Amino acid sequence: MKKKKSSKSNMPSTKIMHMAEDKSTAFEIRREIFHVCLGLALLILLYFDIIDAWLIFLAIIVGGLLSIISRAVKIPVLCWFLKTFERKEQLKKFPGRGAIAFLIGVLLAIKLFEPNIAFAAIIILTIGDPISHFVGKNFGRIKNPFNGVRRVEGNIAGALLGGLAASFFVPFFYALAAALAALFFESIEIRMNERLIDDNIIIPLIAGTVLLLLYAYLPYAAAFA
Repeated sequence: MKKKKSSKSNMPSTKIMHMAEDKSTAFEIRREIFHVCLGLALLILLYFDIIDAWLIFLAIIVGGLLSIISRAVKIPVLCWFLKTFERKEQLKKFPGRGAIAFLIGVLLAIKLFEPNIAFAAIIILTIGDPISHFVGKNFGRIKNPFNGVRRVEGNIAGALLGGLAASFFVPFFYALAAALAALFFESIEIRMNERLIDDNIIIPLIAGTVLLLLYAYLPYAAAFA
């Protein structure tokens, strides 16, 4: 009798845990969708010369100011946006950190690399990163040896789809190599002054650098890619 009673008493807590997991999954999917939409929108606008580096730089400045203000004052639309897409731990520390870091990553890509390489790096960030997180969290089984939170299946899926998307701008062999390298380094926690560097900055920089090196030292490989 005691065993039956304890099993029944555990049912509410089990349901609550499942509900919390469902909410967490839905929240992360919502964040990934926003990530993809932001990246594609920026890529299209850049590709057709509708915006340039100066506008992105201005957006970073404005975003940083709004982030500071939002910590003290609740701005209606911005408040809804942050509650919908921002993680709770960042709301007090650095609201909008992910979006601002994404813009910084895009700005660095277009200023450091030629257009095709920059676009390929941005699309790897846009497609490869969220796919890696989603597949790794929901279907991954093998732990990444460099990061216990990441899963190898996620890195592979993100690299394949990110490389495929980047092949619209560079040869597929180059795109795949860049995506694999970017997502490998993304799984390693790189710090500067004891602060973790956001993967939205790391991924386009690594992808663009790998592509630059491939074009410089393996130009003949492009003919077979």
